[in-house]
Amino acid sequence: MSVNFDVVINSLDYSVDMQKGLETLQGASEITRQIAETLLTEKVPQRQTSNKKVRTRMRGSFRGSYGQKFSLEVEDPDLQRRLKEIGKSTLVELMSYFIAEAMYREPLPLSQKAERVLKRLDSLEDKLIEQLRKSSLEHLHAVATHFGEDVKLLHRKSAQNKTEIVKVDKTSIFNLQPKTSKAIVAIKANITRLNINTGNGRLKLEGANETVAFGFKAEYRDIKKNAKKKFSKNLDDNNGLPSEEWSFLEMRAHPVKLKNDKIIKYLIIGFA
Repeated sequence: MSVNFDVVINSLDYSVDMQKGLETLQGASEITRQIAETLLTEKVPQRQTSNKKVRTRMRGSFRGSYGQKFSLEVEDPDLQRRLKEIGKSTLVELMSYFIAEAMYREPLPLSQKAERVLKRLDSLEDKLIEQLRKSSLEHLHAVATHFGEDVKLLHRKSAQNKTEIVKVDKTSIFNLQPKTSKAIVAIKANITRLNINTGNGRLKLEGANETVAFGFKAEYRDIKKNAKKKFSKNLDDNNGLPSEEWSFLEMRAHPVKLKNDKIIKYLIIGFA
């Protein structure tokens, strides 16, 4: 049972540096396998070898910038049944979600089915995201970082029907290299997503259009129960309400910034 993908490198002369091109393809393969294995086995893979029940396989290349077709191959019967249960479109939807979270980007809203699959992962969600940040996403950036050429990872249903999972460029690598500021800022925000096992999630600042990631400066297990309940209650209270009726939390946090000073995460230290 297979799921088909394309890696497209925006090269005007249909060629690419071989070393960095291979590293970029390696990144696409690692990302695809890590996410697929986590969803299918409910375990985050730490090592990847060729002797796997889930593997990626190179297919024919194509012209149009520079591209390489490849497929995710699920060879174990139990995992094939699990993939059928999840569905290929949900797998691709969650690939986009995990990559966006790993790069501190706002993910697209998930379907109800994808939300149910995600909920089953519990604490594995954050482990997978950290695994993607370790090297796989850096590998995917190899051509973009060294030669300034954009790279896209696409799901290919057919030659005419393709869905973009992620696009990286020469600047997006900085999303993997944020710095935590020592400054403490006061924020007023509502909670839009919360992992009750890890304390990580997303919040929306008052007056903002987009959400931003948040976590806690301290270990989540050391956060007092009453404080944890404030976050989950805010999420529940605002669920289904129009934005003008949302309630907000006033908090103190360390901002996590990129080189251009864009804040991509807040580490909460307490309430204002």
